[in-house]
Amino acid sequence: MVMSPALPRKVTCPICGKHVDKNQNGHYPFCSERCQMVDLGQWLQGGYRIESNEPLAQSDDGEDETP
Repeated sequence: MVMSPALPRKVTCPICGKHVDKNQNGHYPFCSERCQMVDLGQWLQGGYRIESNEPLAQSDDGEDETP
């Protein structure tokens, strides 16, 4: 039988750096709902955007579309 390596039980929260126990936290990999919402806000505000040199796509009505 081939066993896969176990994932670490404790990691650090990507927002505040506190230790997070995977088995005792409903917000994993975050330490709290607050840090989870901070991360979501960064996504919604474009904080995790990947820059590109490609031109924006044109829609059928001539307006620029964001990919």
